[in-house]
Amino acid sequence: MPKLRILAAALAASCAAIASAAPAAEQVIQVPGFADFLAVDGDGVWVTNAGRVERWTRKGKRAEVAMGRPCGAMALSAGSLWVADCEKNALVRIDAATAEKTATIATGIANPKGELNVVAEAGSIWVASDQKGVVSRVDPASNRVIATVPVSAGTYYLASGFGSVWAVSSESATIQRIDPATNSVASTTALGRQPGFLAAGEGAVWVQEQGDGTVARVDPVSGEVTGRVKVGDVLQYGDIDTGGGMIWLRTTEGQTFVAIDPKTLKIKARVGKVEGSGALRFTAKGLWTSAHDVHTLTWWPHPARLAK
Repeated sequence: MPKLRILAAALAASCAAIASAAPAAEQVIQVPGFADFLAVDGDGVWVTNAGRVERWTRKGKRAEVAMGRPCGAMALSAGSLWVADCEKNALVRIDAATAEKTATIATGIANPKGELNVVAEAGSIWVASDQKGVVSRVDPASNRVIATVPVSAGTYYLASGFGSVWAVSSESATIQRIDPATNSVASTTALGRQPGFLAAGEGAVWVQEQGDGTVARVDPVSGEVTGRVKVGDVLQYGDIDTGGGMIWLRTTEGQTFVAIDPKTLKIKARVGKVEGSGALRFTAKGLWTSAHDVHTLTWWPHPARLAK
């Protein structure tokens, strides 16, 4: 009997180890309205929605702030959430702890349709503010625009990283590196058809080339394209992020998202079902995706395991 108990205990321990090694199932959270762009805040995310931004965790909604029409990807910096408001044509500052608006800054918004990014870099907040080709730099200490940078016409999409602000124009099919030290464009590189959202990390800047169905890898020093990965026929809308040794791409066709190896440019995994357009953000513990067409947020635990 003692031997049988030992064997049973060993078998139970082995099963427990296998269970802990297997990826847990995703958690789907119902979010009424039009849940779209995401910004990670601790154990939860801020989400743009119809006429409001909301903070959600895996346990439910934790805060709500009324706005005109929040649009585009948001930034968290200086204890605040920074959100473009396409109705007010302005940048709105929200205290992340109290969920109270603290400033509305009349920057202008380059793309009133809402496809754009607000980013933080070099102690400032940056937003594409004019369709003709302007990126505005806002000082959080004064809540004022302290510089405007001429860029390619139709620049809407921004990313921060490697000490620079990276600006993509779908209209001009370019990526430009903005040097915060000089508030000027340091390099301009041609891209494929209809480039869109981008992310900086894992050794490069990564750009969705929506019209070609590819993701381009851009060297952060030279600004040149050093490789591409073909994902699908097109990459309309969606989102992109980096982390955990992977590039994470939210798609609208074929699956919910894909994981790309930044060194080999191979797709390591295609995960989830088709859910229409939405956003994506990586954390060390899991991945958040939104799907506004089906009114959900989804938490995907252990994203590194998903890519194996």
